[in-house]
Amino acid sequence: MKSKIIVLFVLPLLIFGQAKVGTSAAPFLGIDVGAVGIAMGGSQVARAQDASTIYWNPGAAAQLQGNHLQFTSSNWFVGSKFQYAAGIIKISSSDAIGLSFTVLDYGEEEITDVYNQEGTGQYWQASDLSISLNYSRMLTDRFSIGGTGKYIQQKIWHETASSMALDVGILFRTQLSGLQIGMSISNFGANMILDGADLLTRIDIDPENTGNNETLVAKLKVDDWPLPLFFRLGVAYEYSLGSTTSITFLTDALVPSDNVEVINTGVEVGVLDKFFIRTGLKNIGNDDSLINYSAGAGLKLPVNRNMVSFDYSMQEYEYFGLIHTYGVEFTF
Repeated sequence: MKSKIIVLFVLPLLIFGQAKVGTSAAPFLGIDVGAVGIAMGGSQVARAQDASTIYWNPGAAAQLQGNHLQFTSSNWFVGSKFQYAAGIIKISSSDAIGLSFTVLDYGEEEITDVYNQEGTGQYWQASDLSISLNYSRMLTDRFSIGGTGKYIQQKIWHETASSMALDVGILFRTQLSGLQIGMSISNFGANMILDGADLLTRIDIDPENTGNNETLVAKLKVDDWPLPLFFRLGVAYEYSLGSTTSITFLTDALVPSDNVEVINTGVEVGVLDKFFIRTGLKNIGNDDSLINYSAGAGLKLPVNRNMVSFDYSMQEYEYFGLIHTYGVEFTF
């Protein structure tokens, strides 16, 4: 079987290796986004950091300062590409709207069959897509809430499955300076089912008899699958080490519907609010996780009255090596 088919259908089983794995559609929804969050082990639900907050906690966007525009790209498994783009606009001091796009592109591969082992000249493609529209609002000077509606689509050759889903989240800045608490629920929506021309086939319902129609058109039945539901609860604490240096600790508890419950943790050290070093541990409690560690760095520079940030992260996977993610964000 071709390598990218293995990626599409078998990789989630290899990554998690638990009984619940493979029981949901659209596993790409569980891929972390943003170089900052990835470097910190996916522990971002209690933080309003950048435009990737639409993914981590849709209720946190209203607590961002200014407008944000972000692009990130990862060299995902077996030559595939994982890309994320998001923008958040503060429409008032208390309200924010956001839009994000997530694409996992498996590329294309030439089709072979029994008679054309070197290729037929045709190519198959596969891709996953999520488009999200977010709204969040400050209910008090410390508490914000928000929701995201999203369209989800998976395609493989001529087959397509799609669904709609909802994310909700809250973020609370406590009276203890630097301490925040966040919570989110992601991907509450309808099941997905593949449909397309390749499910049509010709059959002979009575091959023992002649004279009947031997080419009746039938449609193969496929099952529908639920979306992966994620519940995140986390805390973030930022502590100043003098006037130039700060350190932030984050911890998230993640409860997925298609895997075991885990803890994700991360640490970020910032100098002059311009240079950042990050590291994290992901999937603590999942003995079958293939992620060994994550780390990254960031640089924030002023451009006129605006800011531009460059971020990098890497994750080491057993069997797959290093996964690199590059991101750029504009704040204006």
